[in-house]
Amino acid sequence: MSIRCVVLSLLLCIVPMTAAAQSESTRLRALGVEPGLFEPGPLNAITDVAGVQVGHRTLREGDAVRTGVTAIRPHGGDLFREKVPAAVHVGNGFGKAAGFLQVRELGTIETPIVLTNTLDVGTAVDATVAWTLDRPGHEDVGSVNAVVGETNDGYLNDIRGQHVTGEDVIGAIESASGGPVAEGSVGAGTGTSALGWKGGIGTSSRLLPDEYGGYTVGALVQANYGGVLRIDGVPVGERLGRYDFRSVVEGEGDSETQGPDDAGSCMIVLATDAPVSPRTLERMAKRAMLGLARTGSYASNGSGDFVVAFSTQNRRAGEDVPRPDSLLPNDQMSPLFLATVEATEEAVYNALTAATTVTGRDGHTQAALPLDRLRSLLRDAGRLDANE
Repeated sequence: MSIRCVVLSLLLCIVPMTAAAQSESTRLRALGVEPGLFEPGPLNAITDVAGVQVGHRTLREGDAVRTGVTAIRPHGGDLFREKVPAAVHVGNGFGKAAGFLQVRELGTIETPIVLTNTLDVGTAVDATVAWTLDRPGHEDVGSVNAVVGETNDGYLNDIRGQHVTGEDVIGAIESASGGPVAEGSVGAGTGTSALGWKGGIGTSSRLLPDEYGGYTVGALVQANYGGVLRIDGVPVGERLGRYDFRSVVEGEGDSETQGPDDAGSCMIVLATDAPVSPRTLERMAKRAMLGLARTGSYASNGSGDFVVAFSTQNRRAGEDVPRPDSLLPNDQMSPLFLATVEATEEAVYNALTAATTVTGRDGHTQAALPLDRLRSLLRDAGRLDANE
């Protein structure tokens, strides 16, 4: 065997090990905190919704490139031919999302949902369209509605360099899989900041009790926004001395707090296996903003807060005749609304606890949330057992 083949074989062995290690990062429940009423799914991730897949491409190059791509596939089949019911909600429109108007108009999603940084949205759209056109059986496709979301990671990342390539986008899509989801400073969360600390990708899920249908709701967030951090109701941001407008409220600055008070954005992706219509999915998407509020967000002026929601049921395969759908009635939606709020809230917490301290552009550093201090605060507030 040639040296080149040996090297390639070793690389193939190393890559899966790296991906697995990334998914074993600290999560909120590892600290002993269990927010919410409903139980999470087995993975406590958006991939608890059967068929949903997530993939990342993480870019860390030199001293200034700290960005990436995260792709969510509603199912592993031909999404263009088997569209899923979907909806979008704009909590605050300071953002550059692509493809939302057609989702709102037609109520379906036909491509993977791609998340990246603000100035690479165009690249992500081009690559997602190219990937879709290149699928077998798509030779006659003449229109593709790529759904792309973003947040601005320019504090840590050389965002003006537009370092994400089409290959990175396609790599994230094609690497998407079920199972555990890597969180924290990975993929589209590599360079993000949230609530005064290093942000990132986070995910969570909720299982409805059998009495409410036993459905699953999963959330994935790209957390990159400001506010006053609260975890399970505890005012963590105030007690750690990092929160928006602290310099005015307390009359002193905090040299560790980076960026303007109201900067940042959040992308939220919701998935469910409940049989719900696009109209009802929009209602769920609106409730995701309540989950964001629980974490301390106030949807500031500079925060582009967007929600994309889809169901894996009642797929559309291009029928040209009317078809009946089995849909939950409105008076059975409240449990799904609560599950949405709780999954979104905990997804943000997981993004924060899994994130690592990152140094990037111009030597800027964003520190990870200090877990030892967090444990002490939660214990003092009665959220942890005294012996935890």
